[in-house]
Amino acid sequence: MLPTEVPQSHPGPSVLLLLQLLLPPTSAFFPNIWSLLAAPGSITHQDLTEEAALNVTLQLFLERPPPGRPPLRLEDFLGRTLLADDLFAAYFGPGSPSRRFRAALGEVSRANAAQDFLPTSRNDPDLHFDAERLDQGRAQLVGALRETLVATRALDHTLARQRLGAALHALQDFYSHSNWVELGEQQPHPHLLWPRQELQNLAQAASSSRLEAASCPQLTEGAVPIGLVPTLTDPTCSDCEALSCPGNWLGFTLLTSGYFGTHPPKPPGKCSHGGHFDLSSSQPPRGGINKDSTSPGFSPHHMLHLRAAKLALLASIQAFGLLRSRLGDRDFSRLLDITPASSLSFVLDTTGSMGEEINAAKIQARHIVEQRRGSPMEPIHYVLVPFHDPGFGPVFTTSDPDSFWQQLNEIHALGGGDEPEMCLSALQLALLHTPPLSDIFVFTDASPKDAFLTNQVESLTQERRCRVTFLVTEDTSRVQGRARREILSPLRFEPYKAVALASGGEVIFTKDQHIGDVAAIVGDSMAALVTLPLDPPFVVPGRPLVFSVDGLLQKITVRIHGDVSSFWIKNPAGVSQDQKEGTGPLGHTHRFGQFWMVTMHDPPQTGTWEIQVTAEDTPGVRVQAQTSLDFLFHFGIPMEDGPHPGLYPLTQPVAGLQTQLLVEVTGLGSQANPGDPQLHFSHVILRGVPDGAELGRVPLEPVGPPERGLLAASLPPTLLSTPRPFSLELIGQDGAGRRLHRAAPQPSTVVPVLLELSAPSGFLAPGSKVPLSLRIASFSGPQNLDLRTSVNPSFSLTSNLSRAHLELNESVWGRLWLEVPDSAAPDSVVMVTVTAAGREDSSVPPTHAFLRLLVLAPAPQDQLATPTGSSDPTLTTATPAFSPFTLVTQGRAGAGLVGSPWWGTVGGLLLLRGLASW
Repeated sequence: MLPTEVPQSHPGPSVLLLLQLLLPPTSAFFPNIWSLLAAPGSITHQDLTEEAALNVTLQLFLERPPPGRPPLRLEDFLGRTLLADDLFAAYFGPGSPSRRFRAALGEVSRANAAQDFLPTSRNDPDLHFDAERLDQGRAQLVGALRETLVATRALDHTLARQRLGAALHALQDFYSHSNWVELGEQQPHPHLLWPRQELQNLAQAASSSRLEAASCPQLTEGAVPIGLVPTLTDPTCSDCEALSCPGNWLGFTLLTSGYFGTHPPKPPGKCSHGGHFDLSSSQPPRGGINKDSTSPGFSPHHMLHLRAAKLALLASIQAFGLLRSRLGDRDFSRLLDITPASSLSFVLDTTGSMGEEINAAKIQARHIVEQRRGSPMEPIHYVLVPFHDPGFGPVFTTSDPDSFWQQLNEIHALGGGDEPEMCLSALQLALLHTPPLSDIFVFTDASPKDAFLTNQVESLTQERRCRVTFLVTEDTSRVQGRARREILSPLRFEPYKAVALASGGEVIFTKDQHIGDVAAIVGDSMAALVTLPLDPPFVVPGRPLVFSVDGLLQKITVRIHGDVSSFWIKNPAGVSQDQKEGTGPLGHTHRFGQFWMVTMHDPPQTGTWEIQVTAEDTPGVRVQAQTSLDFLFHFGIPMEDGPHPGLYPLTQPVAGLQTQLLVEVTGLGSQANPGDPQLHFSHVILRGVPDGAELGRVPLEPVGPPERGLLAASLPPTLLSTPRPFSLELIGQDGAGRRLHRAAPQPSTVVPVLLELSAPSGFLAPGSKVPLSLRIASFSGPQNLDLRTSVNPSFSLTSNLSRAHLELNESVWGRLWLEVPDSAAPDSVVMVTVTAAGREDSSVPPTHAFLRLLVLAPAPQDQLATPTGSSDPTLTTATPAFSPFTLVTQGRAGAGLVGSPWWGTVGGLLLLRGLASW
């Protein structure tokens, strides 16, 4: 997988390289930005991860000029904050959305932070380079990088980002938890990422006592100085009673790391990790050597924090560079979603009555592939899942548009089959293989046979942040090709409506003669649209729907579908247009049966617009627009009592549990000219789903520099008191004081209990039996729960916990055993699901936990770096042909740090660095 030795580079006369290293002094080695409440001025794991990724992305952009656009110039990025929005605007064009890229970086950063919180990782010394387990830590690090490569090639980028986050956490911890910085080293460890290189000069935990002459000159052969007791270990630290311990390291030349807690116990004479929560630091020698933060209460070697952060950043860049060299630029870009484009994911009913729908899907796919081939908006991932009755699948995934088109073109409507069909099973399979923040389109004319999966699929759409749109040709006059065994309920499509509502999608009913035209929404949805919030969120007789238009929106479309008799649209100036087809004063109207699409003229007038609809039923209305100004959001639990304070990431908030909302505004850097007033975001509106009732307005507080667009808020206890779905709307103002209004693409849900499902570090090997850890906690009152487990593919999964009773603030632990058969396909992904459902109150939705694991044939340590020419491309060690590398980091807090330059190499990347200010 990785080279056996560090490739050497030498500066040539034509190579002119400059490095400005700008780590934000106001932004630890602590998990994430929330940690700064405990240790202001520290550098976090989140900072290091995002800084490194942005620098390698800039390098990729510099080396691969964009087609049809002028190449990027390094000088345009020097001396200024480096932001994803700016990078995307410069490379892909103004207004190109960076939302998916920033979401991918968020996945890596949260997986990094989770290493300090998950029960299977937080106290494992091998995963944090603690307790002098340096060889073991390196093995875990290299293994996680290998898993990142394999998962990326298997097109499971979510799992790849999780393993990458774990690898980067360990790598960054090495420079904070070991004495590499105290040894005076100025570059990353040259052998840490190279499996065949032995880690030299390690302090021993069980050998004869050795004290370096330089550190103990009074020690002579055969003599024991006063105060020194012979031990079986290499003493590494002296006793320190103070919080700050600059002189407790004994100054020898052996590599060591601190012990934490009581497992394993600290041998005599060894250094502790240190800090308030380290039990080992109260045993002589007291104190510690960690450099996690700038706070002496947490980090006895806090004075070396910035030096450790510098090396951790360079090592993180080295790791990203190695992945890029192994994967190639195309797969590396997919790993981090370095593209403004989305993926294309189809779930197709293939029964005999579906000929028109399948043809419509083919036409739309062909149009998207041909129209966007070679452009920044070309889809990066394609997923296709067929279904009928009783079967569904297999799933087809590819990154090649021609392969996708060929596979799609081979699908034909065959056989009759009776309604219902296995639609939700196929959709679940698509969700498992579709990247986050994607649209999935389901073509069917049948209701679901597997409606029992409704709630699980709803939860999976929210976990994946994927939007599902159902195109249903519900034509009662058509009976040819579809037999009906019984009179079907008019409510049979309710599961589709529930999944669409939970995912932020739609159910659009049409007839077969119109499906080709209605299916055009597939291409429209691929255009990075945002959905504008409506007030009220659905049609109320006699009341208009209201939405806001700001100056950053363009190409607004209004979609109306249902049994509609009339409608009109009115702009802020009072100009209106009705349902008549053709071009009107506001836009152009197309009608296809019961489906209308109105494309508004550009530029749209800013202000408050209205839509009035008269219909027999409750029609669907959706307003969408193009803009790069959007937002991401995440939830987390403040973890303030512990050695690594920070925000423990949550997929959904938990009833009764104090929860923080983090909002990340995207598109800020590409909106305004230098000197223009900053956009300002003041609060979020919380609304119930589906009624749209306002549940509260929560003020937002900026976190860090305003150009990063990070905002935080505490969710109100009233929202968290009861399990319920809710939506988020972001409210702000532009530089001229005009209202900005954005809605989250899909609702979130306050879940009844906290489910933590985790596995030991590493991969699954065929023929193995792996224990999984499950924790269930209630913070909102007594709970009586039934627990169900499932695994995809269908491996054997057993559990010692099928029911649980919890009182308020009580936790229950369980153990699951996953058996991986010998026949399990290497380089495949396994999804484990645990469902906790209330036994007494069926109105409370179940809670789900999802865990992705990788099946990988075990490789001995000496096979992790095979000779050049190996038949396994994952393990090949041919030295990559790195081009000269120039590094610019974000510098979020001010001017660059300039010092005397010096030459060095990072993973074969030649650097001229100016780091004397560290």
